[in-house]
Amino acid sequence: MVYSPLQAAAKYFKYYVHAANSKGHGMHSPFVYEFITKVMNDFTKYEAYEKVEQLRKQLLSDSTELLIEDMGAGSSATSSDRRTVSSIAKNAAKPKKFGQLLYRMAKFYQPQTILELGTSLGITSSYLALGNPSAKVITMEGASSVADKALDNFRQLHIRNIELVRGNFDSTLDDVLGTNQRIDLAFIDGNHRQEPTERYFQQLLPHVHNDTLLVFDDIHWSKGMETAWKNIVQHEAVSCDIDLFYIGIVSFRKEFKEKQSFTVRV
Repeated sequence: MVYSPLQAAAKYFKYYVHAANSKGHGMHSPFVYEFITKVMNDFTKYEAYEKVEQLRKQLLSDSTELLIEDMGAGSSATSSDRRTVSSIAKNAAKPKKFGQLLYRMAKFYQPQTILELGTSLGITSSYLALGNPSAKVITMEGASSVADKALDNFRQLHIRNIELVRGNFDSTLDDVLGTNQRIDLAFIDGNHRQEPTERYFQQLLPHVHNDTLLVFDDIHWSKGMETAWKNIVQHEAVSCDIDLFYIGIVSFRKEFKEKQSFTVRV
């Protein structure tokens, strides 16, 4: 069950009160300190930001209707199987703040193989691909009409390092991982339910390495997603996790002698 707006606000207040400041002061983990100071707090106005946000602005005014084959937890905004591009851009696309954070992660850590579960209109895919143009970005989308629109958007932005895989993750993810043995960065932003989220994590595990980062979307969206996040960070392979409320990041770095968890204010 998705949290109500009141429940979500209470969750966020609790997070905000207990989270570490976003300056990195007093942070004893070199990796997390570097993430905060070099990635989160990189306030450069990159050219890619304007390109992607111009696309977002265009999509927000697009009244074209698309048929949606929803294979996840659905939309919290509508139960219809038809949605306008503008409503998808408004309700399903990741906000600018987090799209640009993913861009900076790709730019700073230079992952060579990036996987995204949940293309939607391709806004975050574009940020990831532009963050490291030399990377191979594989993005996966279940709704065919949405995938078509995303491909149009990639062409509009002249992005050529994205491969889009269509179909339900449950039947396509194994094949993708079979041909991409090493995943450097993954953004899991589809099927916002506990069991599938934990299953995708388990499927990804054989393909991670010391420097891999997995980013999970909407970790406090529902009780099920909170449980999934809790179970994921407790896994023995995870050495460090960072809770940014709207997204959660896990690392597998061996330099962490003991498991470490951080909650950081965004």
